[in-house]
Amino acid sequence: MTTTAGTPAGTRAPAAGPRPNRHLAGTGTLLRLALRRDRVMLPAWVLTLGLITYSTKDRLESMYATAAERADLVENTNGSGATRALFGPAFGDSLGALTAWRVGGFLAVGAGIMSVLLVVRHTREEEETGRQEALASGMVGRRAGVTAALLTAVLANAATAVLVTGPLLGEDPAGAVALGLSVGLTGLVFAALAAVAAQFTENARLARGIALGALGIAFLLRMAGDAARDATTGSGHVLGWLSPLGWAGAVRPFAGDRWWPLALSALLTAVSAAVAHALVARRDIGTGFWPARPGPASAGPALGGVYGLAWRLQRGSLLGWAVGMVFAGAVLGSIADGVGDIIGDNTGARDLFRRMGGQEGVSEAFLAAMVSILGLVTTVYTAGSVLRLRGEETGQRAEPLLSHPVGRLRWAGSHLLIAYLGPAVLLAAGGLALGIGFGAATGDLGGELPPVLAAMLAQLPAVWVITGLAVLVVGLLPQLSPAVWGVVGAVVAIGWLGPAADLPQWVVDVSPFGHLPKLPGGEVSATPFLWLTGLSVVLPAAGLAALRHRDLAS
Repeated sequence: MTTTAGTPAGTRAPAAGPRPNRHLAGTGTLLRLALRRDRVMLPAWVLTLGLITYSTKDRLESMYATAAERADLVENTNGSGATRALFGPAFGDSLGALTAWRVGGFLAVGAGIMSVLLVVRHTREEEETGRQEALASGMVGRRAGVTAALLTAVLANAATAVLVTGPLLGEDPAGAVALGLSVGLTGLVFAALAAVAAQFTENARLARGIALGALGIAFLLRMAGDAARDATTGSGHVLGWLSPLGWAGAVRPFAGDRWWPLALSALLTAVSAAVAHALVARRDIGTGFWPARPGPASAGPALGGVYGLAWRLQRGSLLGWAVGMVFAGAVLGSIADGVGDIIGDNTGARDLFRRMGGQEGVSEAFLAAMVSILGLVTTVYTAGSVLRLRGEETGQRAEPLLSHPVGRLRWAGSHLLIAYLGPAVLLAAGGLALGIGFGAATGDLGGELPPVLAAMLAQLPAVWVITGLAVLVVGLLPQLSPAVWGVVGAVVAIGWLGPAADLPQWVVDVSPFGHLPKLPGGEVSATPFLWLTGLSVVLPAAGLAALRHRDLAS
């Protein structure tokens, strides 16, 4: 009789292979590491989403104080297909129902974007930079990384759900919880889908693109479904049921509180997370199920220099943003002429639009407000474009490039050229769509398009100031580069929520957008444009000087 060495006679040897719990070894450590690394970005996202709920509820309460005013708003809103497409139908005229209608869809989209960025950052990006391989050399299981990333998303979405629920508990506790759960579970759906996307590609940007593309398709399906439905009753259009964002709207917080659509989100989250866990155990670290294809043996003329390489790396992002800006501009332009009919004679709503747009006419004020918001959104693109420079550095891809006769300023300039010209392209594309949409709705395309396009391009100096500030941070304080997102979040929050909260002027002036005239229609002075353009030159110059003299990440 033979026995296994070290195994007493008469006992069974342990089964071969790792025990299942070893696949999750180190999950707690990775979770704490993820929370530590996102200690700035995560609270900024969660607090912003909660603040939007709080400010919207207060704003609606001040604008629509009576039940008759709220009923008029619901009737006018549901009668417009474009408004239903943008915000979804309103299912009730209570303050809670109106808050859920006004921001529920956007909060769900925000939670989805937050979740995608979180999960890809802590899964595929960790593998792409090589950090995951270093961690795997220790006591870290194969599924620990994706599990920790999903748990981070769970905590973030749970906190978001709590902050979304809190301001509305006084209206109806059940409705408030339904709204919070619909937002949080929608975020988890896209967190799990991002975890699946991260298993297929070897590139973090492509994984983010796939997951965000799924979010964009879900939004389009929700819009199409809500625009096609002819009433607020019934089961809704089939297109809406194909979208997780449509499921969130089908919960109908404060208007019946249908809980069962939440089960669809929970089921898709569970299935997607299980698929991600199954896939991660079937591939090597650093690889994907869609392996990167080798390129041609020799580069074409377009890749003969750093400018061609930078364009090749950033063109996909620019194209995606341009499509989004055209879409948003076309939708907002098409409804601008009918805003007056939607809000009726409500003085509070008219005053709000006038504060945001600075014009007497409601349609003109709405148009100027949308121009400002599209300009604010463009800062997200330009921040990402500048931070790509830091990503090339920390990803060890800049060092081999700079070992050739390529100076640091030339390398950085190749990316910054796109970071500065890209917003001009986006604002022009969005301005054309906005002007064409508004001109077609009013029947005066030739008269409306030029001022709207000029108003959009007038946002450029303020966007460039944010670009320059990002360059300064990357060049002078590279370890604080993630703080650029905090700056962008603060600028967007001031520009979006400032008029509703009636913030003091000194707070508004902190944002470069606070110095721009309200266009189209406002009085134009060259002074703010000159100051902002000057800052947009000085800030990157200082950042590039610092980049030239500091050590690169190695």
